[in-house]
Amino acid sequence: MKINNSFVARWLFVASFGLLFTACKQETDDVTPQSGTTPTSTSTVSANQTVNEWILENMRDLYYWNTKIPANPDLTLTPDKFFDSLLNKFNATTNPNGDRFSWINESADELQASLSGQSVTTGMEYDFYLRSAGSDNIIVQVLYVLPGSPAERSGLKRGDIISKVNGQLLTRSNYIDLLFGGSTTFTFGLATPTTTTTGTTLTDTDQTRTVTATVFQENPVFLDSIYTVGGRKVGYVVYNQFVPGANNSTAKEYDAQLDAIFNSFKAQGVNELVLDLRYNPGGYTSSSANLASLIGKGVNASKLFFREEWNATVTPIIRRQEGDDFFVQNFLDKPQNIGNNLTRLYVLTTDHTASASELIINGLRPYMPVITIGTTTTGKNVGSITIEDETGKIKWGMQPIVFRSFNSQNQSDYWTGFAPNVTVSEPLNLLPLGDTREALLSAALAQISGSTSSGRTSSVTANPLTSVGSSIERKAGGGRMIKALKTLPTIQ
Repeated sequence: MKINNSFVARWLFVASFGLLFTACKQETDDVTPQSGTTPTSTSTVSANQTVNEWILENMRDLYYWNTKIPANPDLTLTPDKFFDSLLNKFNATTNPNGDRFSWINESADELQASLSGQSVTTGMEYDFYLRSAGSDNIIVQVLYVLPGSPAERSGLKRGDIISKVNGQLLTRSNYIDLLFGGSTTFTFGLATPTTTTTGTTLTDTDQTRTVTATVFQENPVFLDSIYTVGGRKVGYVVYNQFVPGANNSTAKEYDAQLDAIFNSFKAQGVNELVLDLRYNPGGYTSSSANLASLIGKGVNASKLFFREEWNATVTPIIRRQEGDDFFVQNFLDKPQNIGNNLTRLYVLTTDHTASASELIINGLRPYMPVITIGTTTTGKNVGSITIEDETGKIKWGMQPIVFRSFNSQNQSDYWTGFAPNVTVSEPLNLLPLGDTREALLSAALAQISGSTSSGRTSSVTANPLTSVGSSIERKAGGGRMIKALKTLPTIQ
């Protein structure tokens, strides 16, 4: 079996992202996506089988757990179900180190765009909660709104509570269809929370916001600021996705924006840093290495940031054709680096902090103290690649896990995430990001000023509602880490 693959980019998903490469295993007729229905004709079965054979060949070569792929999978399934049938699935009891992160998409083009921060969106991210204990009603808590997006233009902001969509109360049975069912125009009905000694209640209002989703490019560099606290100069950056530049751009403008921010931090004598990754599900490994190289203490291009472990099938082939450097990502020499001015790094985290974000924590800890504040991260120490057919005849794109990452001290065991050094849960009433009274930032500033002891749990009242999910989980697969690559080995 021979694979001639050219990598456009490689995506490491240490918490939720992947590598982009094109893969052509065989010549095929043009195959359009067939998903979610039981095959009802010979032509549909044939189309599914063509796609599934392509999926199976790539997975047997590259999937991290390729030895666990079933010997005789059912090629007549729809491609999404077939892909799912191949996975070494996670089970908290019987397979806690299993696969939680591989996925497949009917459109490789859409997958590639979303991994670069471009999608059809209203321009906001949000969490879902049960309206009250035992209720079937759902509310939406807006986490952040992108500048210049349709959501911002409508007046929506962080902390808004949405209880209705298009006049319908959100419930367990309808909220997925109402928000993700294909509609692009939404009228959001707002509610207001009231917290008393007996609990929190939500009251529907007559306020609405009408938003039409559009193709929108997210700038992941959301906010930066400098604070003076207890005689210390504190740099603060909110970074929501590891993306070097806009979709189809080669300018790496977002990496350059971070470089400029840290250059300013250095010029202004910043000696403490708070990196806000609470909503960052991951991204390109190149951007992760760039950011780590701006922060790390005593790092340079000779120091290891992380290394990769691929499966036993492909590892010797890669080593023979590409050399050992293929598996290694060193830091970069960055004149904007502020590491020599820092004694530690504070990282703000939630369960949305994943992949390339966790790589920052794991990769920097051998070089400096990294103090995490918030809640436990996702736990993704494995990486994936985006596989698409280079002929364009198969339209699907898949994102299978293909490697595991390790830091310079050979540490990788964070399958269950990084528990916070200081536990702070976000409240129901959210303050703007960057507000020094905001729960997680306030806790970091208190640590810096010495007004609180290390390791304590914040006194901020946590959101009392039961979480049932988040839009961030749908953001490019819930996270990723991406690394530029040249060619894939030929496998005989």
